[in-house]
Amino acid sequence: MILRWHETDRQTLGAVLPDALVVQPVGATEQHGPHLPTGTDALIVGSVAEAAVERAGGRSARTLVLAPTLPFGSSDHHFAYGATLSFTPETMTAALVDLARSVAAGGGRRMVLVNGHGGNRGACHAAAAAASTRHDLPVAYLDYWDLLPAADAAAANAPGHAGRFETSVVSSLRPDLVGDLPARDGQPAVPEAPDVSVYAQAVWLGIDGYTDSPADADAASGKRWFDALADALADRLVILAEVL
Repeated sequence: MILRWHETDRQTLGAVLPDALVVQPVGATEQHGPHLPTGTDALIVGSVAEAAVERAGGRSARTLVLAPTLPFGSSDHHFAYGATLSFTPETMTAALVDLARSVAAGGGRRMVLVNGHGGNRGACHAAAAAASTRHDLPVAYLDYWDLLPAADAAAANAPGHAGRFETSVVSSLRPDLVGDLPARDGQPAVPEAPDVSVYAQAVWLGIDGYTDSPADADAASGKRWFDALADALADRLVILAEVL
């Protein structure tokens, strides 16, 4: 069985939460180049999570409860372009811990964070660890794009930012929200060192707010990638319903 938290009454939620798996999509609202909506991350992760819950519902040993997508993330690095609503990393972590606290207060005993924005990764890790100890609530965490098969991920340059991958997926979900697609030759130069993560605001300023070429996007590929992601996430939810 599947339930959508915001469409369910308190009696029903109170009865099912102790044995259910709560699925919390985590998005962002930030600039996505000149051609995609600012809600791209929330749109994609929310859609993937909803499709996955629907596909897993008949196979899951537990009720799956889909929580509303958190539309805000940690996106300060996009402020240079405007059009961004962001939590600081500290606030983002606290917000996720508070959501987990709320699940536990309502009787929930297991939760999974499905993340849709790269800037949220640190906060998701920290929040899952903190919630598990503070509220005795097992919390699983994953970045949805990591579920894309390796060959597809390489072809799509996934996840990128407002490049071929995201533009293709949004084109398949909401083509009415996609503007004219800019082109870019090759990949932008970024500081790199083996096994080291490098953060530099100058990189974003030099690439007009998107990574690889959106002009290479197509809705058919986006639909295929979306289905692969939804199927893979559904499989993970079935497993998590058994092991958490």
